[in-house]
Amino acid sequence: METKLILITGAGSGIGLHLAQTLEQKGESLLLIDLNLDSLKSNFKESNSTQFFTGDISKKETWEQILQVIHSKKMQVSHLFNCAGVIRPGFVRDFDLADIDYHLDINTKGSILGIKAIADLMKVQGLGHVITISSLAGLAPVSGLSLYCASKFAIRGFAMAAAAEYRPFGVTISVVCPDLVATPMLDLQLNYPEEAKLTFSGPAKVLQPADITKALLRLMEKPKDLICIPESRGLLSKIAGIWPSMGELFRASLEKKGAKAIQKLR
Repeated sequence: METKLILITGAGSGIGLHLAQTLEQKGESLLLIDLNLDSLKSNFKESNSTQFFTGDISKKETWEQILQVIHSKKMQVSHLFNCAGVIRPGFVRDFDLADIDYHLDINTKGSILGIKAIADLMKVQGLGHVITISSLAGLAPVSGLSLYCASKFAIRGFAMAAAAEYRPFGVTISVVCPDLVATPMLDLQLNYPEEAKLTFSGPAKVLQPADITKALLRLMEKPKDLICIPESRGLLSKIAGIWPSMGELFRASLEKKGAKAIQKLR
């Protein structure tokens, strides 16, 4: 059977790192993409089956170079995982205008460029699966994380629209919306106890990167357009997204719960 290539953005930390380590152990051929080369070098050993690529995924030139690397390897791409993401909490009245580009460039534009470049390649192949990490904050509005929400709402909408366009060509596009995960992004939000209250309002047991990896492996085996992790919180987020006024009924209690969780974790 022909060896397939798997691409992972944000492979140097968080969800992308754990997924890449798991797939490496399974013997998959990987192209690991991250802006931080040192992080890749400290977690992986480059080899014939594990190759590094550093670059800014929000630039079209980066994806053009990635396509050149793929063509040089003469391998089909079976999967692209858009795991790269950033967050900088802030109320609308407080955030810097530069924070707009910060969120939209990486979380949205970077993933859109990746979907466009790799899904077009997969269309020619007649097969492939693109999996993009959004968030429960891409389903429901979260005050204090307005820009993060905007970026994750946008990529969820784009990916789901693209899924319908590429499906006739044998290409599957999926969106994954996780709850809070124990990654460096969680640690960063602990420094914003007021803005991040709603982020920490979920179950006391925070999701681990291993939980997301397990879900992603299942998704590889049985593709779906959209999954939420956990599904129960996903249902609540969908309701809050459709009827924001209902979410407001629970805001005070959720913020109180989130504040307590932050105090405990700090």
